Parts: sequence; C-alpha cells; structure tokens
Amino acid sequence: MRTAAFVLSLVLVPPLALAQEPAGGDFSVLPVPGAEREAFQRILWEKIPNPLWDKVRSGRSLTRQTWVISPSLEPRIAGLGPTYNRPSCLSCHPGNGRGEAPASPADPMRGMLVRLSVPGQDGHGGPKPEPHYGDQLNEFGIPGVPGEGEAFLEWATHTERLADGQEIELRQPKIGFRHLAHGPLHAGLMTSVRIAPPIYGLGLLEAVPEADILALAKAQKAASAGVAGQPNRVWDAARRREALGRFGWKANQPTTRQQIAGALAGDMGITSDISPEPNCPSVQSACAAIKAKANERHPEISTADLDDMTLYHFALAVPDARRQNDPQVLTGKALFHTAGCAVCHQPTLKTGAFPTLSALAGQTIHPYTDLLLHDMGPGLADGRPDYRANGQQWRTPPLWGIGLAEAVNPHTGLLHDGRARNLLEAILWHGGEGEQAREAVRRMSAGERDALLAFLKAL
Repeated sequence: MRTAAFVLSLVLVPPLALAQEPAGGDFSVLPVPGAEREAFQRILWEKIPNPLWDKVRSGRSLTRQTWVISPSLEPRIAGLGPTYNRPSCLSCHPGNGRGEAPASPADPMRGMLVRLSVPGQDGHGGPKPEPHYGDQLNEFGIPGVPGEGEAFLEWATHTERLADGQEIELRQPKIGFRHLAHGPLHAGLMTSVRIAPPIYGLGLLEAVPEADILALAKAQKAASAGVAGQPNRVWDAARRREALGRFGWKANQPTTRQQIAGALAGDMGITSDISPEPNCPSVQSACAAIKAKANERHPEISTADLDDMTLYHFALAVPDARRQNDPQVLTGKALFHTAGCAVCHQPTLKTGAFPTLSALAGQTIHPYTDLLLHDMGPGLADGRPDYRANGQQWRTPPLWGIGLAEAVNPHTGLLHDGRARNLLEAILWHGGEGEQAREAVRRMSAGERDALLAFLKAL
C-alpha cells in the first residue's frame, strides 16, 4: 500500500508543492552554457563503476558507428541490410535527439520510419506484418537487393483560434508510397509514421517499479476526471513472456535492450539474439538469397556488443531543468498543474533496484510521464493497434529536456509524427483524454500561455 499511496499523492499533489530536485536525481547534469548542442550526450563517468567504463565507451562507439555491408574487414560493424532505412543510429537520432519529419513530398525521411501492418495479430499478440513488405518499409537495399520503396508525406493545414483571438496554423500529414518493388500494398494496410525519439534517460525509466506504474493507472481511473491511463502488455523476447511496455510511441517495447535490438533490425537490418532473422518476406527473392548465403553471420551484432550499446544508453545523463526560480517559470509551472497537464505528464517518479547500473536505483526523478497509454482522440489517431494499444492511444512522452530539443536538433518537430512545429501546436493537437487540458490552455491569456511555454522550455 505504500507504493499505491505514494503514486496517488503524485496525482493529487498541489501545483507548487514539488521540490526543486534534479530532473534525473543523481543522474542529471546542467547543460554547459554555449555547449547546449551536446546536452543529450553527457555521461556521468563518476557515477559509473570503473570496470564498466570500457563497455560504455564500446557502446558509445557502436551507437555512433556507420554500419557496413558484410563481408567486411571490420566484422564487428558489418551486417547492414539486406534492406534498411539508414546506416547508423545517429542518422535518425542526431545528437542523441529526435528525428525530423520531411517538409514536402520531395524530401527524404531521414529521421522517420513507417510502420506497416494488416488486420490481425502476430504469434505474440503484436501487429501482423504486411505480407510483402514486413512490419516496416525499408527504403534501401544493399547491392543486388532492391529497396522496398519510398514513403512520402503531404501536409494538410487548418487554423485553430484561441480564446483571445490568436490564430494558430496546425498541419497534419498524409502518407503516400511510390516506387514499390514488390507489388501493391495489402488492401487492409494500416500505417503509422514515427519520428525517432531522444535516447537519454531510458535506464531511469526502466528502473521505475512496474507496481508504481500500475498504481498510477489505478489512481487515474479512481479519480474519474476523464483521464485513465492504460498499461500496454507486450512480448519480452529475452524472457519469453508477456511484460509491461515502457518504450516506443505506443509503449510497445518492454526494455531498452529490446528497443535497441528492434531499431537495429528494423532500421538497419542488423540481426541480434533478440531479432535473429533478417526482414525478408518470402516474396523478396533477392533478400532471401542473401539471407541463405552460407557465409552470412547471424546474429550480426554479438550479445556482448548489444549489452554495451544498452549500457551506453543507461549511462547518458538527463539534462537538468533550468531557471526554476524564475517568476514566469514558476507561474507556468502552476498553470501546467491547474490545466491538468501533470496528470499524464507525471512530474515525479521513483526508481527501484537496478542491478545493471546501481547508480540508477533509488532515485527521485522528474520525467513528466506516467509511461501509460492514453486515448488522444481522432486528430492524432493512426488507426493502427499495437499489442493492447488501440489506434487512438499513445504513450505519454517524457518532457524532461524538451526545452533543449531545438538546441540539439535545429528543428522543432514534436509528437509521434513531427507534425507540431512548436510546443503550442503540440498542445493544441491534444484530444480525447487531453482535451480538457488543451481547452484550459486555449482559454489562457497571452501572458499565461507565455508563462506555460516558458516553464516547458526550462525543462
């Protein structure tokens, strides 16, 4: 009952009662003035046991590495393809930050991917892949293997009017496909375009006890305030059982390690102990031929190297909030709570035991997420189920570090598909369970909105 009482107190906490504590507890650091572009790449070496330093350096190198086609004189970084989207993690996560949506149909999807599925479920209750193209469209192929095709975005715009008369243009993407190499897409195709999210703070979020997350869902439901987060239950490939989903836009991955393995397989075609088979649907004969070559090395990333990449992600410090005693920021913080934003964007969580990196254990953190799914209404819906997440549900994205996003990546694309070009646009897309909070912001005066945005930009 202690855990449930703690979580319920977070849901109902008065706006300014929260202590001014570091965002990531002992695992956070203030950005260096003039070097904000590096804010998502900081490692707190003093918090990491010396015997793990080489593993963290190894994981950092692999995360930054451009992967090459097999066979190679550098076998450790070989295995790109047979089909893929990009050759490195940082192609989609520049500076360890977020990807960007293309501005026009002529622009490539550099930091964005397209999920594909058809009605039904796979053997573990997840999305059922499109029969000719799999669960993700891969634009490129290695020599002798055609890329699967290209996706592109067109943007439709409309204008929203705030209570004080200010007009805000919002945009919404429409996906199209061209140069498809293996015939038309399935008639029942469901798609979801996703920008790459930032990759810091994942270990702290993984260290939050499952019981606390479930207690948050129970407390929200009991409050009967129109907000009722739902946990996703997904397949944990390493443990061979169902588990709580925490990561990804729909909380469809249970662990950081599986999230990384999924990205290696889906984005770069690199197999691992979690994703041991290349993405080669049967109709893709050239891809299948590459797969069948006797000298092909599977898995292409070793268990030790995948562990090193995971440890590097755990070692990344969370950028601390700034200007927390500024009067405008304090006003914005109060408005954030009174508008109801803090119910889903939960300010405070606590981590439990975390043997992989003990420095992450026992921390009070301020990620501004509940790690739960929420129905965000038809405006943000992709219509594509993902385990227990329906087509209108999305995991609450953490807000820590969001005020530094533009400094790290010179764009401002927010939400799962990058449609929001600034924080206010992102708020105005909130529907469903976020509608009451959105309308509270719509009714604010210009000064109040400026204070709210100042608070978010200080996180």
